[in-house]
Amino acid sequence: MANEFRALLLEKSEDGVSASIKQLKDEQLPDGDVTVSISYSTLNYKDGMILKGVGGLVRNYPHIPGIDFVGRVERSEASEYSVGDKVILTGWRVGEARWGGFSEKAQVQSGWLVSLPKKLTEKRAMAIGTAGLTAMLAVLEFQSNGLRPENGPILVTGANGGVGSIAVSLLAGYGFEVHASTGRLDLSDDLKSIGASEIIAREELNAVPERPLLSEHWSGVVDTVGGDTLAAVLPQIKSRGVVAACGNAGGIKFSATVIPFLLRGIKLIGIDSAMCPIGQRKKAWERLSEDLSAAVLDGLTKTISLEDLPESAGKILKGKIKGRMIVDVNA
Repeated sequence: MANEFRALLLEKSEDGVSASIKQLKDEQLPDGDVTVSISYSTLNYKDGMILKGVGGLVRNYPHIPGIDFVGRVERSEASEYSVGDKVILTGWRVGEARWGGFSEKAQVQSGWLVSLPKKLTEKRAMAIGTAGLTAMLAVLEFQSNGLRPENGPILVTGANGGVGSIAVSLLAGYGFEVHASTGRLDLSDDLKSIGASEIIAREELNAVPERPLLSEHWSGVVDTVGGDTLAAVLPQIKSRGVVAACGNAGGIKFSATVIPFLLRGIKLIGIDSAMCPIGQRKKAWERLSEDLSAAVLDGLTKTISLEDLPESAGKILKGKIKGRMIVDVNA
């Protein structure tokens, strides 16, 4: 077992946060009962924030970011995993409060890991990553609350992003009519190719409604934007509809009234993929391996290297990236 590894290391100075590729030693890894030789990671919106020092998410430097990874067990003190097992990690504040996946190695707690489903390759697992897990958790909430295709269309906001694009594909695959909201109308054909039947310009959902109730349009919403967009959709949800709040790219505050909840019985459900219980997490990954089209997933995916991450982080924060970006940490 080699006792050194490459990683993207963040360091903080008076000038801000800087990123560089460093050669590190195994003894520098944090405590954990499993060591993983990482094959791939992926770039999420939160990763972009961490790489650019936005939001104060990282308290301690130097730091290795990357909230997702997949790889093979290199060392295990846990009975659940043996050397050579393929495992996935998403969430648990890895890459934020602990060293993460933009590295050739990671050392973590076994309880944070999920075995790679047999039908998934390592690369496709990271094409899914936290974004796909979040999308599937939203779909599971819809299904557990009784939403069916006959109840009416589902709206996906921020539909060109990682969570949004996978949500569009999943929902269309389950037979729902999917309406996709995007700030990039030039990519409308891409959204239609993965299952969206109607495209809505982001600007149409940016204004906070003046009335507490508007015409009923959607039985459910996967909202990856938050802010004024979330406020705009709540008065337009059908009776007994469900809104899954998955992101805050548009802001953490929104202005709303209780009227849609009282008079239409709608539900607003937060999707916490980071600290999701392990049982629900395993169920979501199995469903993703069974139900998400491999062809659609491959079409949403681009592969980059560790060296590409700082530039790509800036792009994801500006909404300039569509679909998913896999990080080949060994390239």
